Amino acid sequence: MNMVRYWAIIFTVSMLLGACASTGNKLDSSHSQPSKSGDNLSNPLQVKRDIAAERRAAKAALESDIHELWRKFPGKTGIAVRRIDGDWTIGRRLNDLFPQQSVSKIWVAMTILDQVDKRQLSLAQPVKITKKDLAVFHQPIRADILRNGEVTESIRSLMERAIIKSDNTANDSLLRTVGGPQAVRRFIAKKRLGRIRFGPGERLLQSGIAGIEWRQEYSEGRKFYTARANLPREERKRALDKYLANPVDGATPDALVNALDRLSKYDLLTSASSKLLLNLMTRVTSGPRRLKAGVPAQWQFLHKTGTGQDLPPVSTGYNDIGIMTAPDGTRYAVAVLLADTTASVPERMRLMQSVARAVARHHR
Repeated sequence: MNMVRYWAIIFTVSMLLGACASTGNKLDSSHSQPSKSGDNLSNPLQVKRDIAAERRAAKAALESDIHELWRKFPGKTGIAVRRIDGDWTIGRRLNDLFPQQSVSKIWVAMTILDQVDKRQLSLAQPVKITKKDLAVFHQPIRADILRNGEVTESIRSLMERAIIKSDNTANDSLLRTVGGPQAVRRFIAKKRLGRIRFGPGERLLQSGIAGIEWRQEYSEGRKFYTARANLPREERKRALDKYLANPVDGATPDALVNALDRLSKYDLLTSASSKLLLNLMTRVTSGPRRLKAGVPAQWQFLHKTGTGQDLPPVSTGYNDIGIMTAPDGTRYAVAVLLADTTASVPERMRLMQSVARAVARHHR
């Protein structure tokens, strides 16, 4: 081999090795610097961090919106939102007592179902109701009782009337069947539901709020309204102010959403009884323009309303509590409670709708 050929071969090999090294460096560089679009896919921990940060920001935005709604609304207002599957609660006046009114029918139903779970009662058990059992205000069963003198219905049927239709006489009949107010209070204490009170039943509760002593004749026609109207306004106001200052049926927004949380997780009753009560709450007919009207069509919703007495220009105990379920299955327990307000009914409804819309808007 002559010297010219020898150096030609050496030069060719050197060039080939240099090209390989250059290509290798480019390949190494491309692996060590992934594209931005692939960052999260290659780092699951970063994905989790991003999602957590997004949810924290959404929660903060929701809290800000809730505060603004609460701040602008006249009267004493309580709002609570609890992310059931995220274990956080936000709101305003979370630990203040608010009149429940018919929201408290939930605790009667729970006490009944707790005894059903223990086989102390049966859903098929008949209950007789006569004219002497009639209550006040909303009681659709009253027409059947007046027409027939008495009616006999199963515990399940009465519970449907009490929750779905918010029937006061049906609820008082269940209360009597389960052992009275003390039985409900024992259930609330046993289950450690927190600051939730239970009153003396519809007749004594409503007559006390009105400032009159209950008489069974007040269940006839409009005699209750007449007796209340005949009281001097000062007496009515004193009775109403006393009730609002320390409601015998009071509950805190925080306790209410926590109870809904536990009900939804079957932590208070058996799964069968929990599902029954939750199903009844999906069929509630009262308050269609309260929280429900702000829940997006693709979400699921169940709830229970409450409405107290008015002494113009003030309305009291205007409430709605429920569970919103997003399309992805995430659940939020929501409570909006108006202890007293001078806002019109449409304004009250708009507040509740706005709260529901805010929850949906900031869901992540």
